[in-house]
Amino acid sequence: MGDGDMLCLVAGASGYIGGRLVPRLLRAGHRVRCVARDPGKLRDVPWRDAVEVVEGDVLDRDSMAAACRDVDVLYYLVHSMSETGFAAKDRRAALCTSQAARESGVGRIVYLGGIHPDDGDLSEHLGSRAEVAEIFLRSGVPTVTLQAAVIIGSGSASFEMLRYLTERLPVMITPSWVRNRVQPIAVRDVLHYLVAVARIPAGVNRAFDIGGPGVLTYAEMMRRYAAVAELPRRIMFPVGVLSPRLSSHWINIVTPVPKSIGGPLIESLVHEAVRGEHDIDDYVAKPEGGLIDYDRAVELALHRIRHAQVETRWSDASPAEAPAEPLPSDPDWAGGSAYADTRVWHSEVPAPSVWRVIESIGGRNGWYSFPLAWAARGWADRLLGGVGLRRGRRDPVRLRTGEALDWWRVEEIDEGRLLRLRAEMKVPGQAWLELGVTPTDSGGALYRQRAVFVPHGLAGHVYWWSIAPFHSLVFGGMGRNVVRTAARVRPTSG
Repeated sequence: MGDGDMLCLVAGASGYIGGRLVPRLLRAGHRVRCVARDPGKLRDVPWRDAVEVVEGDVLDRDSMAAACRDVDVLYYLVHSMSETGFAAKDRRAALCTSQAARESGVGRIVYLGGIHPDDGDLSEHLGSRAEVAEIFLRSGVPTVTLQAAVIIGSGSASFEMLRYLTERLPVMITPSWVRNRVQPIAVRDVLHYLVAVARIPAGVNRAFDIGGPGVLTYAEMMRRYAAVAELPRRIMFPVGVLSPRLSSHWINIVTPVPKSIGGPLIESLVHEAVRGEHDIDDYVAKPEGGLIDYDRAVELALHRIRHAQVETRWSDASPAEAPAEPLPSDPDWAGGSAYADTRVWHSEVPAPSVWRVIESIGGRNGWYSFPLAWAARGWADRLLGGVGLRRGRRDPVRLRTGEALDWWRVEEIDEGRLLRLRAEMKVPGQAWLELGVTPTDSGGALYRQRAVFVPHGLAGHVYWWSIAPFHSLVFGGMGRNVVRTAARVRPTSG
């Protein structure tokens, strides 16, 4: 078997790093198997036909043991992210996965964690990453843990947080943690190390720090971002209070990153994140041309954002607590109460023209209905700790199953026919939105729109009836405007 011909199992292939790692492993000549709770979420990724996808859950030892069969290298890129309880869940998942890997004879585990001090109290976020790394290192399976600080790349949560703070706040009152030193690393370099350590000597079982060529404070990172982005110099007024909790609320308001993710990231910045050793250099050569410096990493990220070439985003991974139940079917769903708002419009334009509008909905394109109502609901969701509307969309015209779209998750796409979205906003129940189109015999199209809500408890029923008076304005306006927009942008023939 050649150096490149290994079977690599990727847990977390739907996430930010995993979605970029898979095609690079393929280019390196490896065979790739991806394990996912819902394999359908990988259906539309560009590399789907080149990999094997199996169903499994890192919290289920039996399913992971089956996924690990004949595997040479297991890449574990799974992290729970929530305001409470994620450490216990990550612990259980690491124990289940490590046991499955050992029993199945996996040759190596590769884990991506965070740089952290060896002593002192760690934030729950960093403490959990360190604990997971230790579980794998003691698993009996040779493990390499790569420990990185802030990852700079289009679509990363850390980069989006930095970008929006800098772009939206020309004047800032900054807490003391922005003066802590950080050694950021470009996402391309992280991927270089991840691919390379698959071939590290079999006896190596340890953690390695990885980082870019420069050490900066977070304040310097914001100032240099502004310079690269050609923004006016940012003015900062430092305060002596270390306030990560207050900062996480501010980030929840100013950036697309919700408090459930921004909070743990901010708490980690309380600690300085600088490489303590360079031992990885003894095993892995640097990328051709050397490691990418901070300014160049920002340039590359901004270029991809501006040209709609973002490969993956922080929001691609579904929340661990995301419900797995199917959309209630009409009319015989037996799961309890379900409310629906169904509307149908006839269009004289062909179905493909209507579909183009459907697939481009959301993000900067908007929702084709009362903008103030959508904005107000988005702000309310942010104040409740939800994702709000600011996640936007990865691509302005194309969608993939499983990716985030504002406060929705793309649950199903039947190309040219149906788009089904599952709500991830804070609501007392579960909600879906379906947008569909079918051609008519006359050459036009029938546009069908359905909003479904399954209430949880009395609060859910009260919620539905409290917003019911606005359905005509919001959902009625959406349908009419989708059809009108399709007619207006219909391509001319001849």
